[in-house]
Amino acid sequence: MASSLTCSGVIWALLSLLCAAASCVGFFMPYWLLGTQMDKPVSFGTFRRCSYPVRDEERQVTVMLEQCGRYASFNGIPSLEWRICTVVTGVGCGLLLLVALTALMGCCISDLISRTIGRVAGGIQFVGGLLIGSGCALYPLGWDSEEVQQTCNNSSDQFQLGSCQIGWAYYCTGAGAAAAMLLCTWLSCFAGKKQKQYPY
Repeated sequence: MASSLTCSGVIWALLSLLCAAASCVGFFMPYWLLGTQMDKPVSFGTFRRCSYPVRDEERQVTVMLEQCGRYASFNGIPSLEWRICTVVTGVGCGLLLLVALTALMGCCISDLISRTIGRVAGGIQFVGGLLIGSGCALYPLGWDSEEVQQTCNNSSDQFQLGSCQIGWAYYCTGAGAAAAMLLCTWLSCFAGKKQKQYPY
């Protein structure tokens, strides 16, 4: 099976897949922000939440429903900043995934990735990582929303966690984006083989 990648290109393809997987898994998981509400653990992502209060009509009390789910609608996401973060981070993850899958196909298909295509793919990875990084930077702006304040003992504000803490999914998303921007972009410059010059 012929490959269009150099040895550095194969490393680039595998690292691209790893970075895309880390960013996508971190983005999808609702463990960006961790706190407690009514003595139950609560966690938030950009568009998902685990454990939320519901009204029990039989007993006329509010109870915590311990399950994870998406918000009912895009406008249901607690803050405008988190909505922007969801879109920006989602687009960035999509770009990283697209390049990673293309790079993996380059391991099996000859003449798919030339030096120029490798560099363009690296540029796309840089943009994807930049978008995800921007989403991670926007996320703390939503910590002043009512839902987050209820979870963080009414002591959270923009860039102030209060009694909450940052979860593993936030770090996973950011680390995948940083590695894509720095390592993958650099490795992509050496990924493609030089194309053969045909005499005709």
